[in-house]
Amino acid sequence: MNRNCLFLWGLLVLLSGCATWHNRTAAFQTAVAKGEFEEADRLLHKDKQMARSKNRILFCLNQGYVDFMLNRYKESNAAFEQAEILMDKIRRNPAAQAAALLSNPETLPYKPEDFEVILVNFYKAMNYLQMDQMEEALVEVRKINIKLNELNDKYPDYKNRYQRDAFAHLLMGLIYEASGNYNDAFIAYRNAYETYQSDYVKNFGLGAPLQLKYDLLRMTSLCGFTSELRQYETEFGLTYQPEPIPENGELILFWLNGLGPVKSERSLEFVKQKGEGGAVVFHNAEYGLTFPFFWSSGYSEKEKNSLADLKVVRVAFPQYVERPSLYTYGTVRYDNSDYPFEVAEDINQIAFKTLHDRMVREMATSLLRLAAKQGVEYAASRQNEWLGLAVGLVNAFTEKADTRNWQTLPNTISYIRIPLKSAENTLDLHFTSPKGQSYTEKITVEGRKKFTRFRVFSTL
Repeated sequence: MNRNCLFLWGLLVLLSGCATWHNRTAAFQTAVAKGEFEEADRLLHKDKQMARSKNRILFCLNQGYVDFMLNRYKESNAAFEQAEILMDKIRRNPAAQAAALLSNPETLPYKPEDFEVILVNFYKAMNYLQMDQMEEALVEVRKINIKLNELNDKYPDYKNRYQRDAFAHLLMGLIYEASGNYNDAFIAYRNAYETYQSDYVKNFGLGAPLQLKYDLLRMTSLCGFTSELRQYETEFGLTYQPEPIPENGELILFWLNGLGPVKSERSLEFVKQKGEGGAVVFHNAEYGLTFPFFWSSGYSEKEKNSLADLKVVRVAFPQYVERPSLYTYGTVRYDNSDYPFEVAEDINQIAFKTLHDRMVREMATSLLRLAAKQGVEYAASRQNEWLGLAVGLVNAFTEKADTRNWQTLPNTISYIRIPLKSAENTLDLHFTSPKGQSYTEKITVEGRKKFTRFRVFSTL
């Protein structure tokens, strides 16, 4: 290969690797943002890159979402079920992550964020509830509980701000109550309230919804927990007044607002410094990050030599980019009363905070990955100058962050409980933006005696 060909090859390789996952799936994302789900479905199946084995989880998640929005509930759950199976395979095979050492994380099967894993069961439960399959929906909330316990065990050192999900507990409470299982509903509501107050207020700026407090008071009363009822009344500053059962049941309406953030790429430069005891230390002045590497038995001679040869290195890592929602406030007008939506899950905030918590842990792995690449480049250059340059170009191309994520999730999830009074109920939904833009829509909900109906409404 002559010098000019090598240069052109390297330039093409570098340019081809610059696009983020969001850019590579732009047509599909645009169709989703416009609410054109039939077109999104067509584009999803047309995208060969999405269907590859390493991206198969994302394909299934997006397929499940698109089917959900098209009211194809059975097909949606089949796609989400396949995503769960693939997630479980990744969880059971952590050794496969080592395959990215000489390449980049995008060569591996996509590993979902913790909150993405939990939200799969939210959609599956909603699908079952739309098909009036309460028992199957209960199975999904029990699976959520198992996943939450696994999440707690995953972070025994409490270094992650997202290790308990208040909304997941809230959802469990709503479904348990709808099924008549008041004791489990009380436990779920209590866990949700405690998680909002202990985790969500501090980490995500989100407190317990007022509706949750009323629901917790009601379940406490129905379960006969008199002392706990008095305690919560004092804590909430509320007095519980028993209300008659709504004549035609109730509606739990979820509002999925906007679209969650997408991942892009950012890079940091680290400068090598001398450390104590012969350690190699890499330091980034911008963020005050320092990573020492001590020569323990865990490092091979190649890794030691590679780290020693490095002077200044660039590390690529993912960062989220927010997609602000147009509407920030929503109400439902029904029977001459206004019911304001309350935010129960801020996916945007959770995404940013959890990625930040993980970043420092991943930096050390990224530096070690670069050291291994540099070792290969050094060895190649000793054999042949142009071979070393070629390996250097490949290293530059493969030093990329994993910018994949489940990009059809909403920005926030809000909810409201409404007592129904007729067999056919017409509700006026009204959404407004900070700039005064508004959107209204009517929906019709069928009432049924002693029955809780669940509905989802999305604004994109």
